[in-house]
Amino acid sequence: MDFVVEMINIRKEFPGVVANDDITLQLKRGEIHALLGENGAGKSTLMGILFGMYQADRGTITVNGKNAKITSPNVANRLGIGMVHQHFKLVGNFTVTENIILGNEPSRGFVLNIAKAARRIEQLSKQYGLNVDPHARVEDISVGMQQRVEILKMLYRDADVLILDEPTAVLTPQEIQELGRIMLNLIAEDKSIILITHKLKEIKAVAHRCTVIRRGRTVGTVDVRSTSELKMAEMMVGRNVSFQVEKEASTPGDVLLKLEDLSVYNNKNSQALKDFSLEVRAGEIVGIAGVEGNGQTELVEAITGLRKVRGGTITVQGQDVTNRTIRERIHSGIGHIPEDRQKRGLILDYTLEENMILEIYNDAPYSRRGIMNKAAIRKYAANVLTSYDVRSGKGPLSLTRSLSGGNQQKAIIGREIERNPSLLIAVQPTRGLDVGSIEYIHKRLIEHRDKGRAVLLISLELDEIMNVSDRVAVLYNGELMGIVKPEESNENEIGLMMAGWKEGDDQ
Repeated sequence: MDFVVEMINIRKEFPGVVANDDITLQLKRGEIHALLGENGAGKSTLMGILFGMYQADRGTITVNGKNAKITSPNVANRLGIGMVHQHFKLVGNFTVTENIILGNEPSRGFVLNIAKAARRIEQLSKQYGLNVDPHARVEDISVGMQQRVEILKMLYRDADVLILDEPTAVLTPQEIQELGRIMLNLIAEDKSIILITHKLKEIKAVAHRCTVIRRGRTVGTVDVRSTSELKMAEMMVGRNVSFQVEKEASTPGDVLLKLEDLSVYNNKNSQALKDFSLEVRAGEIVGIAGVEGNGQTELVEAITGLRKVRGGTITVQGQDVTNRTIRERIHSGIGHIPEDRQKRGLILDYTLEENMILEIYNDAPYSRRGIMNKAAIRKYAANVLTSYDVRSGKGPLSLTRSLSGGNQQKAIIGREIERNPSLLIAVQPTRGLDVGSIEYIHKRLIEHRDKGRAVLLISLELDEIMNVSDRVAVLYNGELMGIVKPEESNENEIGLMMAGWKEGDDQ
């Protein structure tokens, strides 16, 4: 049989927006098929239809050659279709086994047979090279391991078609390589995978074919091996895209952020930052490079007021803000694009316009004597959303929860940059964004620098750090390994420093 799944001429309309407009996707048995498109292009909606979360207004779906009406995820599961969502659906204080069997619990009479389920999960984990401990508590394992639990959840339900929605958005480079290996193991066992992504390198690494959609319509399906990254990027955004960041040399001015002998502890009461000192000047972008978990999160939380400092000082524009409140820090000129957009960046059940003024709602002209000025708020929010191409059905009145992850990210970036902060702390600013949006955000960060502002960029993408930063500070185990200029260094040297090598050490 040629195709295990066919989606033919699918149309789906929500109030004010056509999410899918006559899209066709055909998945061969045993292939990794990439679904590529801009943020808000309709990728997740299309896969939501295949998984039974939405019903198509028009079009047909066949599974193993038979017409299928997929009215719910349970129906999809029975047809052998499983989905790992961009934001995982796991219960933190349950074990791996309890999460996997949830809704499909094996029992012996009236007694839940968890031991039997754990044995099967262990066997599946070994078969596919997932290396998951069935007895571990989900809140105690890494994000990459949580993703493997989601994959195991599908395999436990005998899924033959696996939909992975932006699976690498929250993974470290090492975990991304591991996921690629796992996907190849899965197709070797006759599974078929639909990979929703905008990361062209990953498509080139693992996918066989790629279907590109733009603004809800199919642009075409190409063979990945014979199609360049540039061509796929052009199909996705409808124009030529530059992968190189163009910028003039920086002209640093006064010190805007000064960290002296900073000592910060993590949630396990271990020292996460050890006597860390750094200066960031007006008119420069300083990148922080390091493998995840080496103190980056604690550094950002200390500067923004989300974590208490045990020792040392934080100075912004000459003012000691070490013990200031978060609001005082915002007023001192700090902007913050957080690592976790849903936990720290947005209130999902607020509208977009409400989220756009979270830090300035009590300033003129947005309020006066405690009364909100709705017209001023709406106008401001609409301008931000238009400038940053945030796509939503009802514009500023859209519920933030209804946006795709990439559009949520662009909304946060727009909100923070438009406030024109003296110091912008950008943590993983392009996580989950397509190549066109990444190009645009990098330009805006450089524009912010060129206005005489300071940018502290924290990213796990070494390419991004090297391309955008004027100086790179390398963090390892809470310590500063050194500061280099990208044009005078290379990925190999920075990679060694990220592993704990200091200049002067023997290689």
